[in-house]
Amino acid sequence: MPELPEIYNLSMQMDLALKHKRICEVDIKQEKCLNLGKEEFIKAIINKEILRSFNKGKWVFIELSDQYYLLLNLGMGGDILYHESGQKYEKEYQCKFVFNDTSEVICRFWWIGRIELLKAHELAKHNATNEIAYSPFDEEFTLDYFKEQFKNKRMRLKNLILDQRKIGGIGNAYIHDILFESGLHPLTPIDKMTPEQIERLYYIIKSYLIEVYQKKGLYYERDLFGTRGGFKDTDFRIGYHENRPCPKCTALIQKIKTGSTSSYICPVCQTHNQ
Repeated sequence: MPELPEIYNLSMQMDLALKHKRICEVDIKQEKCLNLGKEEFIKAIINKEILRSFNKGKWVFIELSDQYYLLLNLGMGGDILYHESGQKYEKEYQCKFVFNDTSEVICRFWWIGRIELLKAHELAKHNATNEIAYSPFDEEFTLDYFKEQFKNKRMRLKNLILDQRKIGGIGNAYIHDILFESGLHPLTPIDKMTPEQIERLYYIIKSYLIEVYQKKGLYYERDLFGTRGGFKDTDFRIGYHENRPCPKCTALIQKIKTGSTSSYICPVCQTHNQ
């Protein structure tokens, strides 16, 4: 499932490649991924110009003319792929957009992807995105903002980081290494953390996700042009490395249950404040 580094990279590529193109044709093969009926969706989006693209957490936002927004979410995985006129591409997709210069974008989802068209005034009431918090790549994601998310909270650390209403864009792919580098156990109670631990976690989140972004995301994810990311399995510190030696102390990495998800930890390096 693509997370912040992949979605941010994808949205930046879309902003450069699609800006000022006009949508002249839409092919919908799976209506259930839309928030509107097929005919209503097509009628509303035809002839709209793309003004800019950006991300909000794990969602891609495309601002269109006439105060419309196209929102894309890859769900549990998939591709958004751009093709020049005449370029070969995968035939399986849920939706295809054709632009005035005959270039195309296809959206292909593995599971629960979404394609939603909203008017600007509807964004504030869009349940899936209106409460998404600032992400570590946003200018507003300052140390003070980060510290504020920890105030008066009674929850476990991993749950807070994965809560999109607190921190946008982080999922279960990168959190294992982030917590390992921070020396923190995923089940650490928020109210037991020290100010120094919180500050260290802030800088590690930013630096780690920047590292992944600079490598264009995970090796099995594809960008707008079909190129796979450069962050390989061997780049993970402990994530998905169960029973391998910890790179710091050589203790064996463990896979443990943390609520509804699993976590990879070093039982020696990661403290569990009670």
